[in-house]
Amino acid sequence: MRNVFSVAVALLVLTSTLGMGAVGTHGGVAAAQPACEFPVSVTDATGKEITVEEEPERIVAMQPSDAQILWEIGAREKVVGMPVGQYTDYLEGHDEPADITADDGITVSTERVIDLEPDLVLASAVAEEEQVQQLREAGLTVYQVGSATSIEDVTENTETVGRLTGECAGAAETVDWMNEELATTETAVEGEDSPTVLYAMGDGFTAGQGTFIEDVIRTAGGENLGSSAGVEFYGQINEEVVIAEDPDWIVYPDTFEEPPVSEQVIESTTAGQEGQIVQVDADRLNQPGPQVIYAIQNLAETFHPDAYAAAQGDAPAQEDEGDDQPADATDAGEDQPGFGIVAALAAIVAAGLLFFRRR
Repeated sequence: MRNVFSVAVALLVLTSTLGMGAVGTHGGVAAAQPACEFPVSVTDATGKEITVEEEPERIVAMQPSDAQILWEIGAREKVVGMPVGQYTDYLEGHDEPADITADDGITVSTERVIDLEPDLVLASAVAEEEQVQQLREAGLTVYQVGSATSIEDVTENTETVGRLTGECAGAAETVDWMNEELATTETAVEGEDSPTVLYAMGDGFTAGQGTFIEDVIRTAGGENLGSSAGVEFYGQINEEVVIAEDPDWIVYPDTFEEPPVSEQVIESTTAGQEGQIVQVDADRLNQPGPQVIYAIQNLAETFHPDAYAAAQGDAPAQEDEGDDQPADATDAGEDQPGFGIVAALAAIVAAGLLFFRRR
């Protein structure tokens, strides 16, 4: 089981790619809005040049993170198929497109995708070559979205998806909004002491060096404990090391009801002793799409409440922060049994880890 989990964690990063409006959902941010031109040719994550001859009217998003990008740039009405379920239910109208997952609700059915006759398919970077080839042999245009290991990668993916889908203006507006919000957050945390932060994924796994989660923590004004402890990629860290590193904060995804760390870690670290343990929205933190901005803001306000409040000033609140309001740090009780690998894998699936079903 450990090997299965390790493979799944590895795929998390590779899969990272990634309200409705005419040009996205963040009105009033972008200045000049570019127009898309067709045909358009781009090189996908596999190095293959993909050409879209005309603006697509029917799009299939293979991953929840891809769907999030499409929603944010204003392409929602073009989506005819996507994973429909708990990892996309935060998107308004998520149940309107056809569900492309198999009976297990996780794997993606190649047959269902083909039956939808889409003009464009956005596929994961980890999709097997043979499976993507089946879609292409069926006459479909498939673009494999690049993996994201940073916020910058998310903005680049958003711009590329905008070009491919005919939503250049919406993509530009979304990226401008992201950059503006990031600048405000970075200004808020600049000069502040950076607390050490453990991102607890379950079964001792955490985000290490060069990961998307590390960039989120850094941008929010924290220091990633996994990286400072020498963890590479997404790997395990034993509790003795966690206790020795003494995190100021423990952050965990809301796919867990309780923090997935031992009672000893809670009792022996500053985070546990000070009640500085926070649960975050997994869809927004783990899915590398534009809404990761809300997760960053949430964490920045949690780590640096006074500085963040001062930087915000009288700025209007975001309209779509949903459940990702600044979370209260809570005293954690004893370790919650029964989550382990199942819950950890669920957190990874929430990041968009879905596979084609072999047909």
